[in-house]
Amino acid sequence: MLIGGFQKISLIDYPKKLAAILFAKGCNLKCSYCHNLALLSKDCDNYDNKFILDFLEERKNKLDAIVLSGGEPTLQSNLAEFASVLKSMGYLVKLDTNGTNPAVIEKLLNMNLLDYIAMDIKGPIHKYKSITNTSLNTENILSSIDIIKNSTLPYEFRTTAPRYLLDVEDFELIGTLINNSQRYFIQEFRNETVLNPEFSVKNNLFSKEELEKIIKIMSNYTDFCEVR
Repeated sequence: MLIGGFQKISLIDYPKKLAAILFAKGCNLKCSYCHNLALLSKDCDNYDNKFILDFLEERKNKLDAIVLSGGEPTLQSNLAEFASVLKSMGYLVKLDTNGTNPAVIEKLLNMNLLDYIAMDIKGPIHKYKSITNTSLNTENILSSIDIIKNSTLPYEFRTTAPRYLLDVEDFELIGTLINNSQRYFIQEFRNETVLNPEFSVKNNLFSKEELEKIIKIMSNYTDFCEVR
């Protein structure tokens, strides 16, 4: 697996578990607000898989879970094999995904290689291409949502919320996409370092009042909603 980033410990990325995060290299989207820019570059250094696995072997009694994030981990050809190794070591495995590869998600679920899934919802379906700057097949996004909702695993959907791309009203449409879901998080836009510097300005953040409106909207569509 091509790993471009490694966080040895996290208290927040796997609910109620102590986790390490592996950041897969590469992404098939080009969101202008992306802040993991190093992972998009071919020049990003690879972490040796043996080094990672040796570290995780030593931490088996201290860590609970591993988060496979990115980039986009479902682009990795040996993702299932790598996840299987993590499971054999006794770890819980969480997948962070943009939902563009539903067949891979379904494969991992069928092989019982996942314990938790987090999927990014970029916005209403009609805004997907403008937000991601790609000509993706939005049917894949809808399929991934259905696959995740119909799985037996705990899961969450989440949206990064820059005001230059999303309006408060857009969250009604996002809500209909994930209706009757378990958890939804609004991720505040980090404007320090982004793919498109044009948008790295303070007025691209939702106000506290706007975020409260969004929470109220999304609470109609999901069992739990929170800003983080």
